[in-house]
Amino acid sequence: MLITTTDVLQNKEILEYKGVITSSDVRAVNVVRNFFTSFRDIFGGRSGSYQDVMKDIEKELLRELSKKAENMGCNAIIGLTIDFDNVGSKNKSLIMGYAKATGVILNSDS
Repeated sequence: MLITTTDVLQNKEILEYKGVITSSDVRAVNVVRNFFTSFRDIFGGRSGSYQDVMKDIEKELLRELSKKAENMGCNAIIGLTIDFDNVGSKNKSLIMGYAKATGVILNSDS
């Protein structure tokens, strides 16, 4: 399954636009991760644990989009966007990922 963020594919002919495909995923970030991340907020730097959760969410979003596209008869996904948001209170943190794209059928000869 070809997945791209662009709406136009070079040297590929789109035969049919099948429709919008969406997926969402929410993951909890545990208390220990929140504790160490609070130090990052004060001193700066990157939070590897949050990045790991975001990578897991992204993998799940792409897996689910691909499955939905296949069920629609698509062989490609174009116009992919993925957004993340931090949801929750100071003591409980959730990371939400949302993906949307368009499922299409490409000409296999092009």
